[in-house]
Amino acid sequence: MPLVSTTEMFKKAYNGGYAVGAFNVNNMEIVQAITEAANELHSPVILQCSAGARKYAQQAYLVKLVEAACETTDIPIALHLDHGADFEICKECIDGGFTSVMIDGSSKSYDDNIAVSKKVADYAHDKGVVVEAELGTLSGVEDDVKVSAENAQYTDPDQVVDFVQRTGVDSLAIAIGTSHGAYKFKPGQDPHIRLDILEEIVQKLPGFPIVLHGSSSVLPKYVKIINDNGGALKDAIGIPEEQLREAAKSAVCKINIDSDLRLGMTAGIREHMFAHPDHFDPRQYCADGRTYVKEIVHDKILKVLGSDNKA
Repeated sequence: MPLVSTTEMFKKAYNGGYAVGAFNVNNMEIVQAITEAANELHSPVILQCSAGARKYAQQAYLVKLVEAACETTDIPIALHLDHGADFEICKECIDGGFTSVMIDGSSKSYDDNIAVSKKVADYAHDKGVVVEAELGTLSGVEDDVKVSAENAQYTDPDQVVDFVQRTGVDSLAIAIGTSHGAYKFKPGQDPHIRLDILEEIVQKLPGFPIVLHGSSSVLPKYVKIINDNGGALKDAIGIPEEQLREAAKSAVCKINIDSDLRLGMTAGIREHMFAHPDHFDPRQYCADGRTYVKEIVHDKILKVLGSDNKA
């Protein structure tokens, strides 16, 4: 099956009360784990590349890996640029075979965010590519995206209609309490997302696809495996999965997951090397990492996204 855009995915997700998982990919094993899990559960899936992934693996390699996944599965797969910093990066990905791009102008002024988002949307739509933009600012760290808690800002529901109408974007990433990275909250804090803000946005943008970034739950099982095998991850607290499932039942059609996959990959590799310190074959320890990533994606589809049997 060839790569698809997210347009039809999001229509079905919105009407069906579920979300499509947007999982960050960095190498072959992660691509395999995500798509194998999704294929087994007959779930649509979005494979997305961050700036860091494009620097590490190179765009051409990532595109070919995703195309290989399309050849070995029977599910709809979209290839998405995560956090495109400017028009030029978005254009490069559009011209390079991506079916969806995100322009992240959230660090700019409101008017400048609109201007760059519209520029990307105009170019992308001429090429049949869909566009996600961000309104509001998430805290946390993900590759080149670094925002302190003090500079984070919830999305203003009073701005969403104007923003969408003036930019022409196809989906909107909002800030309602999720956060990039594994260290989302400090010990003692109550991790929660503002479902009240989401509901207000839904009322103002009926039928419009909403996106949540920074939605890893920092699963304790994999944190423990890492720490039991020489790691030192402390006080990592993520977004409760039941809150994400509630958001997926509403207008949230795309939920981004990255940190949980990194934790799974690291847990598998650490556990393997700790048990077999004499091993030096990457096919052995990377395979164990791949197993945990697949396990995580499987559980996310069933417990958070609700996208099983929706392909």
